Amino acid sequence: MQMANVNQTAIVGVGYTDYTRNSGRTVERLALEAVHAAAADAGVDVADIDGLVTYGLCDTSYTGVVATGLGLKRLDYFTDYSGGGNLASAAVLQAAMAVATGQAKCVVAYRALNGATGIRYGGNGFSDMLSTTGLLSDAEPQFLDTCGITMPAQHFAMLARRHMVKYGTTSADLAAVAMTCRDHALRNPRAQMRNPMTLSDYESSPWIAEPFRLLDCCLQSDGACAVLVTSLDRARDLRQKPVRILSGAVGGSPRARGVMWTNYADEHAECFATELADGLFERADVTRADMDFAQLYDCFTYSVLAQLEDFGFCGKGEAGAFFREGRAGLAGDLPVNTGGGLLSEAYIHGLNCVIEAVDQLRGHGGDRQVANAEVGLVTAGGAAHSGSALILGVH
Repeated sequence: MQMANVNQTAIVGVGYTDYTRNSGRTVERLALEAVHAAAADAGVDVADIDGLVTYGLCDTSYTGVVATGLGLKRLDYFTDYSGGGNLASAAVLQAAMAVATGQAKCVVAYRALNGATGIRYGGNGFSDMLSTTGLLSDAEPQFLDTCGITMPAQHFAMLARRHMVKYGTTSADLAAVAMTCRDHALRNPRAQMRNPMTLSDYESSPWIAEPFRLLDCCLQSDGACAVLVTSLDRARDLRQKPVRILSGAVGGSPRARGVMWTNYADEHAECFATELADGLFERADVTRADMDFAQLYDCFTYSVLAQLEDFGFCGKGEAGAFFREGRAGLAGDLPVNTGGGLLSEAYIHGLNCVIEAVDQLRGHGGDRQVANAEVGLVTAGGAAHSGSALILGVH
């Protein structure tokens, strides 16, 4: 008996709303707009959607609501992950697994949130919710909150500081990541941030949590995006060039616990990629050298450095130089975050990085198009020890 394989599935439609600081719409409305757009992009009738996958932390519109809003007569498969940006690639992988195993034929993974105007992980409203619910059944917040450590920037700042102490990483390295992402966003009509960034701009931005300045931190965004997955056989008859899901992974250290998802790790200067990268490439039957680009989850600048190293594109402590030398630029050795990423395009909890990867593989990148792009990496999870990733290709 042949095992079902996700590499026989493909992304055939992508959809997204505008990315703004104030959508003026409910999260449900944003989700519906993105799903409708993904179906239209694929040339699929919305009524043909029989599976939905999403993720969030009490800040999204869940599958039962969206299925009703779409007017679906049948829903053969659904998953509502309780989690954050570490699940962006996992949501697409879950959709692919549902198709590969015959649970459903046409599955949409989506993410919708009013991250600027509504409740968002890390904000005061979310902290209040944690204090009165069992959303995260961990005693950690009672210790961190009393020390004033209440938001992701503070959590990840400690990880970045560990890397600085161990490998000599500097603020110039962090600045290079921010400026690279902004340079790419200038060419992206979807991007929220379309003004050039100089080193002086970076250095004059206010401190948020040392070593992070404002421009080290991802955007606050309202918006939604959606990815439609079906079988490779069916994909060949649809409107767009199929983008195959060559492999996927979700996991990390078994000691990733708590709000920070990494407090009990053996080494805080490493991330989830140390646990799952080798298997991800092996299952896709590709090497790191085959990657034409990488969309690396950039909740903070440091997260990009940790992933570039731990996915094996350079040695430990070398990622800063990789960016400073321009090797992550559009014409570099490995273009990174070609649409601007979460730092300069938008923070749609990482799923917008999948949209950008699909654009690149379809050849729809416009002024930011990577020449002859055929295979690329998408990650989710940043510098913590819990995350997910996809390898996508067009052959």
